[in-house]
Amino acid sequence: MELHDIWFILIAVLWTGYFFLEGFDFGIGVLTKLLARDRRERRVLINTIGPVWDGNEVWLLSAGGATFAAFPEWYATLFSGFYLPLLLILVCLIVRGVAFEYRVKRDEERWQRNWEHAIFWCSLLPAFLWGVAFGNIVHGVQIDAHKEYVGSVLDLLNPYALLGGLVTLSLFTFHGAVFASLKTLGDIRERARRTATVLGLITAVLAVGFLSWTQLDKGDTSSLVAMIVAVLALVAGLVMNRLGREGWSFAFSGVTIVAAVAMLFLTLFPNVMPSSLNDSWSLTVSNASSSPYTLKIMTWCAGIATPVVMLYQGWTYWVFRKRIGTQHIADAH
Repeated sequence: MELHDIWFILIAVLWTGYFFLEGFDFGIGVLTKLLARDRRERRVLINTIGPVWDGNEVWLLSAGGATFAAFPEWYATLFSGFYLPLLLILVCLIVRGVAFEYRVKRDEERWQRNWEHAIFWCSLLPAFLWGVAFGNIVHGVQIDAHKEYVGSVLDLLNPYALLGGLVTLSLFTFHGAVFASLKTLGDIRERARRTATVLGLITAVLAVGFLSWTQLDKGDTSSLVAMIVAVLALVAGLVMNRLGREGWSFAFSGVTIVAAVAMLFLTLFPNVMPSSLNDSWSLTVSNASSSPYTLKIMTWCAGIATPVVMLYQGWTYWVFRKRIGTQHIADAH
């Protein structure tokens, strides 16, 4: 196995970690409108991710930076061809972060309501658009012989990619509902469990259709195994949720995300961005990668920095592991 193969795996791991962690962040943001009944309950939901949401986004920065350094051709084609949807995701992430910090700076009704709208929409749109983006990456886009994307934005809105967007939106919201049931107390916890059941069933229908389509189109034995793991984990997560075992349910919903993302990368390899115009024009791990020396330096840096990041992030989750409820929210909020 060569270094560019290893870095393809590492980038897949970074994206998997991002979707696992930021997935329930997005889900909580969507649930501020779907689950919370009043401003106090919305504050409870926001507080469940308050200490960790910004740390979760480190995984996105790492994935983007690793792609830029390890596969510059992939990065250039991806970010030029998908410029508008990726820009929209970036704007949503910025506004969402500002909304978390500024919502409670004033007590006015209108001020807080507007920031709550921002949290909802800036969680929903990225959750959907990431699925659209990765659906296009796996399915293939119009790349010419010069490794440039020659399609339009409307070409990205094809049925397969749109279904992928619905899958990530429903899966992340289900993941967030399970996380909410794990981190809250009282009535909101029970409603989160009931909401997770409904969302899980919707996710199961959409995910089976999307993953089956992917398997029939580009799959092999390894991707089939990942698909089976994803489906079984989702079913197990639903069962554990019904039994009130929130910790196990969250673990299984996380396994669902990990296995589903693994399946997408397994069907993608050795390509990093297939061309729908001509297979020989596809970007691969070999023709899109940096020099071996660059990859070698990156490997040493990643080997030192990655364990440190994982340790401090794990410590953060341990410190803020307790449940919260409406009784923990001050009257001023």
